[in-house]
Amino acid sequence: MGVVKAVCTSNIKGIQKTEQDAIELKSDWGIEGDAHGGPWHRQVSLLSSEQVEAFKARGADVGHGSFGENIVVEGFDLKSLPIGTRFACGDVVLELTQIGKQCHAHCAIYHQVGDCIMPREGVFCKVIEGGTIAPGDAIEIAQ
Repeated sequence: MGVVKAVCTSNIKGIQKTEQDAIELKSDWGIEGDAHGGPWHRQVSLLSSEQVEAFKARGADVGHGSFGENIVVEGFDLKSLPIGTRFACGDVVLELTQIGKQCHAHCAIYHQVGDCIMPREGVFCKVIEGGTIAPGDAIEIAQ
């Protein structure tokens, strides 16, 4: 069992995301109002809170959404989970479709600190069942 620490969106791809009070997810689309919504396999991105905190401990001035992640979760080593893993958070069901990503153009965080964790620590999901997610919500691996 894990917990949602933050939910973040942006209406432009490739920039830091802004924390929200809650997000509305739509089946086979993604997050309402987020630039990554659409009928593809990277509708929602997740990043481990533990990895963000470890990065901050190295001296980086980063917060939730700094790496372009939509959902920050505590309690999972996301990159170790197999493709196809499903997460349940209230009514929402997400399916893990990709671990990490290739970074073609270094982001602002990389230029600030010389490293970025999203390409190796972040995971991507598609939305199977929609609904609302907010910080403090429990999230678990669905069986």
